[in-house]
Amino acid sequence: MKLAVRDLAFGYPGKRVGQGVTLELGEGEVVCLLGPNGGGKTTLFKTMLGLIPAQGGEIRYGDAPLARLAHAEVARIAGYVPQAQTGYFPFTVFDVVLMGRAAHLGPFAAPGKRDREIAREALATIGIERLADAVYTRISGGERQMTLIARALAQQPHILVMDEPTASLDFGNQVRVLERIQSLARAGLAIVLSTHDPDQAFLVADRVAMLHEGRLVRLGPPAETITPESLKLVYGVDIAVVEIAAGAVTRRVCVPSLSPRRRSTPPGPTH
Repeated sequence: MKLAVRDLAFGYPGKRVGQGVTLELGEGEVVCLLGPNGGGKTTLFKTMLGLIPAQGGEIRYGDAPLARLAHAEVARIAGYVPQAQTGYFPFTVFDVVLMGRAAHLGPFAAPGKRDREIAREALATIGIERLADAVYTRISGGERQMTLIARALAQQPHILVMDEPTASLDFGNQVRVLERIQSLARAGLAIVLSTHDPDQAFLVADRVAMLHEGRLVRLGPPAETITPESLKLVYGVDIAVVEIAAGAVTRRVCVPSLSPRRRSTPPGPTH
């Protein structure tokens, strides 16, 4: 299923955050949204999901305008993965993932055998079935993020919207999340995610959208979109984009243009 956003204006009552946003997301595609803190990425995602009313333009899921879809219908189409949350209640990981089945249940209905099977399948897909009985509030940040991805998968969506899925994770857990994003896209899911790290876009994205002051200023393949000029525009700092050899392939990486650190002269002996 395709997600199409046309000339979208978004924000909150009395406050326009962004406008003029147009992009599409197709089956098996990964689109990475880059932009500074406070630049409107989360607000844009929530508007795309119908959690915040659009202030103009149109959002379509397949042939259906978002405005004509009930919240439960949207939840069956698009799964939302927020930034990892500590949580307040001692639910097990399995129970958190099982909550993703709510979109398929009627009012006051309890999850059945098939719902529990789907939740277990989601845990296995993400590779955290060993955590099923662990308490969500007591596992690591990376494990919580994997749990939220599994919860979204339990919705059996066609589209995943991921808000900074690697935020606050250590390097190893960032890599594990990126690997899951790649495998899910290969399985046919359409994925749009935000990140503060352009290098991650080089690794997993088919296209990159760069948000600056509420507008998309760049949209296209990573190699064409992530340039020193576009990074300077969006982040206001000088960054070089260089190629490095990584085994049998060549990768692009972003290198901040910092002055070399000078070593201080050690103090001489005192008498």
